[in-house]
Amino acid sequence: MFKFWGSQEQQAQPRPQDISTQSWYPPSVVSSSGSSRPSTPSSGSSSFQRPSERPHSPSQVSPAEAASIIALLKDKSVDELRKLLSDKDAYNQFLLSLDQVKTQNNLRDELRKETLQLTRENLEKEPRIMELRNQCRIIRTTELAAAQEKLNELEKRKEEILKFNSPASLLRRLQEAMNQTEEESESLHKQLLDREMELGAFVQKYKRQRTTYHRRALTYISAKTSIG
Repeated sequence: MFKFWGSQEQQAQPRPQDISTQSWYPPSVVSSSGSSRPSTPSSGSSSFQRPSERPHSPSQVSPAEAASIIALLKDKSVDELRKLLSDKDAYNQFLLSLDQVKTQNNLRDELRKETLQLTRENLEKEPRIMELRNQCRIIRTTELAAAQEKLNELEKRKEEILKFNSPASLLRRLQEAMNQTEEESESLHKQLLDREMELGAFVQKYKRQRTTYHRRALTYISAKTSIG
């Protein structure tokens, strides 16, 4: 049976606020132990303060959570409450029995399992990552080098084509073609004088050579005029 606070036996017992609290209690427990004392129920009051009368805790406990914890503490005897304040194991056991703590612990375990699973998956993918990295290195050192070399060859060929088809190059080739046609005409004329060619054959070839020469000459003059 509960003893009233007013009896001599109850007064001789140490009050809960006089019991030394250890550093393992949370600040909210240590700070509130001096202001909230367990007492036997009386006719006009309860042994605990109501949630609205309790000082605000730094842990920001919601009113619903605080009410559920108070409901659990109200069913405990004075000796049990004293034990919670003085016995670390009893306090931890009570703390772990709270639904809020169980929920947090379950979430922590789930996160730990997911983290371990992701770690395992990453470790399993590591050989594949190393293989892909080696393939990239091979591509960079071999295939890329060959492609770069071919690109350089194409660039060089492009420059040669542009240079070959430049206006100056075209004029030079036209001039060379004119000179070649002129030399062939002179050779035909020499063969006629040396009686190495008949007059009829000479006329046909010479006419064809001179036509080619004049066509090239006109093209050369037109191109040079346009460029100039």
